[in-house]
Amino acid sequence: MAFVFAKQFEHIHYLRELDDFRGNPLFSIDTKKKEHLGLLYRDGRVYCQEAFEAFDHDFPSWATGKIIPHGIWDPARNHGHLNLGISHDTSQFACDSFRWFWLRIGRYHYPDATSILFLCDAGGSNNYRHYIFKQDLQRLVNDIGIEIRIAHYPTYCSKYNPIERRFFSNVTRACQGVLFDSLDRVVGLMRKTATATGLTTTLHVIKKA
Repeated sequence: MAFVFAKQFEHIHYLRELDDFRGNPLFSIDTKKKEHLGLLYRDGRVYCQEAFEAFDHDFPSWATGKIIPHGIWDPARNHGHLNLGISHDTSQFACDSFRWFWLRIGRYHYPDATSILFLCDAGGSNNYRHYIFKQDLQRLVNDIGIEIRIAHYPTYCSKYNPIERRFFSNVTRACQGVLFDSLDRVVGLMRKTATATGLTTTLHVIKKA
């Protein structure tokens, strides 16, 4: 099994070098942990003038809603984009998320792109076993007119997906300790995600079910 994993990582490295040589964009994508809205307990500490009042548990039945953050990280520009869904984490949502990003941001930075490479983990809404993901992905390709290549990391190796440590970790840091009592609060916090090394963040809310 270790040999199979090693070969898969070698192939991902080859695809990354190939895209870099051709000048085509590479994006690391994933869905961050789903969060509940409301006065629910959240880990972390924050400086404030008075204590927050919140429930001591995070039972979903006590929430007023939920958010599903789908992230797209561009390593060449060190830019992260978040699309917040308020419905369900499906393959259609993942494809709609990138469609919105590409049509409004991505294509203006890569006008000569002939191919796009995605780095993503093996499960979730972009599961390599699910034919519905491939079907929705084909619709996305038909819409934007550019081929998309998918490089899945091996099972249980999602931590090696660059977006986890280069973008999501900073989003978590920007939001730690603050109650997600409203959607506007979440948008404001996540949009401020930045680092001294140049990470920038944009954000959009997808209200489509």
